[in-house]
Amino acid sequence: MTESEADLLALLRELDDPEWLEWPQHYDRAETAARFGGLLTRLEGDFAARCTHEQDTQDSSENGRLLVPADATVCGTRIVVCVSKFGSLALVCADNPGAFLGTGEAQAEGELDAADLEKVCGTLADLGYAIVPEELLECDYAGPSQLPWHVQRPTWWHRFFGSF
Repeated sequence: MTESEADLLALLRELDDPEWLEWPQHYDRAETAARFGGLLTRLEGDFAARCTHEQDTQDSSENGRLLVPADATVCGTRIVVCVSKFGSLALVCADNPGAFLGTGEAQAEGELDAADLEKVCGTLADLGYAIVPEELLECDYAGPSQLPWHVQRPTWWHRFFGSF
């Protein structure tokens, strides 16, 4: 595990409050919506395309999901950005979460262009999001919360992006 992965895992553990499963204790819906709106505006400008999105996802710790259309990307694969209600956590993936074992595999298979990924990650970083690699989110959940999901193997993704 790299230092940045260790830092991100420490952040996940810090944000994991067992009394607040769907959103953090001091969750500000308006602030979160404004930041998500800024993300949408920036990515639509960066890719010169209309991005579809869902926001304020109910019964989920995921705040919203934004899709950069396939025809706006170099490789012709859509880019999906998932944003959590916790600590401005964000996930970037090609096609759909779980379609590839992270952005590295998607790049290796020619489904995600490095410049497109940099546009998305740069925008997320500019807006204060913490980008968590899908590989880290797929690690076994090892926190204090009693997760309500009936899954065989709970992961950090279930904790910070999953449905209730």
